This record gives sequence, C-alpha cells and structure tokens, in this order.
Amino acid sequence: MYVVTGATGALGRLAVEALLERVPATEVRATGRRVETLADLADRGVDVRRADYDDPASLAEAFTGATRVLFVSGSDAGARLEQHRAVVDALATTDVELVAYTSILHAQASDMVLAGEHAATERMLTDAGVPSVLLRNGWYVENFLAGVAGDIERGMVGASGEGRFDAATRADYAEAAVAALTGAASAGDVLELGGPGFTRAELAAEISRAAGRDVPYTDLSVDNFAGALVAAGLPEAFAAVLADSDRGAAAGWLSAPGDDLARLLGRPATPWREVVDAAVRDVVAAV
Repeated sequence: MYVVTGATGALGRLAVEALLERVPATEVRATGRRVETLADLADRGVDVRRADYDDPASLAEAFTGATRVLFVSGSDAGARLEQHRAVVDALATTDVELVAYTSILHAQASDMVLAGEHAATERMLTDAGVPSVLLRNGWYVENFLAGVAGDIERGMVGASGEGRFDAATRADYAEAAVAALTGAASAGDVLELGGPGFTRAELAAEISRAAGRDVPYTDLSVDNFAGALVAAGLPEAFAAVLADSDRGAAAGWLSAPGDDLARLLGRPATPWREVVDAAVRDVVAAV
C-alpha cells in the first residue's frame, strides 16, 4: 500500500494524482487532516483516511499496512519538530519498506531558519531505523507568483542579492517524489532537487518582458526586507522567516547541485520562464 501524507495540501494532492498514473487506486491511500476534501479520491477507489500530525492515534491508523510512504513535511513552521516526531514514531512501528521525506536543500549544512526542523527530522528517521530517501526540495516557482500583480505595479523587492533560487513547480516536485517512491530511488539516497533557477533580478526581468513594462528589482537588507513584508500585511514571524530565506539564497543554500530532479523526472524540469509568463498573462488579462 502506497500512503501519501498531507494529501489535503497542494503538494500531497499532486503526488496522489501522479501516483494514480502509475499504480491502481486500490493500492493508494491518501491521508490528511481534512478528509472531507478527499471525497472525490474515495469515489475513484482510493483509500482515504484521517492523519493529523498532532494526533498520534490517527497516524498509527493511517500507516497500518503501509509499504511505501510519502512523508510530506508539515506546514506549521515552528511546530513541526514534535509533529514530525509523532510521524516518525508511528512509522517506526510498521514494516514500511521505504519512506520518502520532503526536506529542504542542503538541510544538514544550511543555516537557514527553515532548515533546522528538516535537518532534525532527517536525523529522527535515521535514528529510528526507518528506511528513507531524502527529497531535499528547493523553492516552488509558485512561491514567487502569488504577489506578481503587485510586483508589476510597484516593482520587486528582496534581500537575496545575486543568490540563485533553483526552483521548480509543485507538480514537478510531486512527480519526482512519486518516481522516488516507486523505484527510482533507494533507502539511503539523499537527493538535492531543483530546476535551472534564477536570481530575483532575472525573475524581475522575465516579469518585465512578459508584462511589457519595466519591473525593477530593489535589493534590500534582510531587516528592511522583513519590514517591507510586514508592511505588506505579513505576520512578523513569517516575514522574518522569508527574509532569512533570501539571506540563505544569497549564501547559496537554495541552489541545487547536480541534476537529481531531472533524473527522477526522466526529463528536464518545467522551465520557470513558462510558468512565470503564464502567471503574468493571467494578471495582465484580468486588468
């Protein structure tokens, strides 16, 4: 039985859909906190079960009979350590053959705030003896596009300097995770995943080209970038994490070495410019 955690989230749901292209629905279990959102999968023959990282009993039930598990990292930054410990504890009681964990680029070496919980989770899996492959994902291209309308109107700001974001789409990361889970990777593999990326200045230039107007990029200090994010309405703690991630990009922590993503996909990653151009066209068409 293939089990996907976090199937009620964007990445997990895409992973379930990718898995269904490879194995029968009767061999797939989709789990998450809001199982009512998975009703359509149940209608297609997928085993749907509740799995809440804050509820160990639900995890034990979700992993019953599991052979291969995609462990999608939690989204509650700052709370993930205990949540992930509960997941690892539950997995350690099973006869699971392989767990694929969605981590972050350079998890064990990076000094980014976001890397700490991922690095600790990787160590938990090792210490518990859970056979695992580590999928160290870079940024999602989509992360940069939620505010593209504002970027077109006011310009882009950040604090990453010449640092590169070797980003890829959620769909590519999901497809790669499924490939790893279904035979393209083995326990003990550590895969640094990201597509051919960009600096923020290069991203601004592509948005400019697609929008047909100049979209300048202004590089700020980390503190000033955090302040700009707060001024835009983000909570201070989240703004600090995002600003720290730009600092990490400037230090090279969000650049992916090698071609692990393309090898898992069996093709090049979806070109980021295509994704950006489509998002800009949608914004321009809506004006």
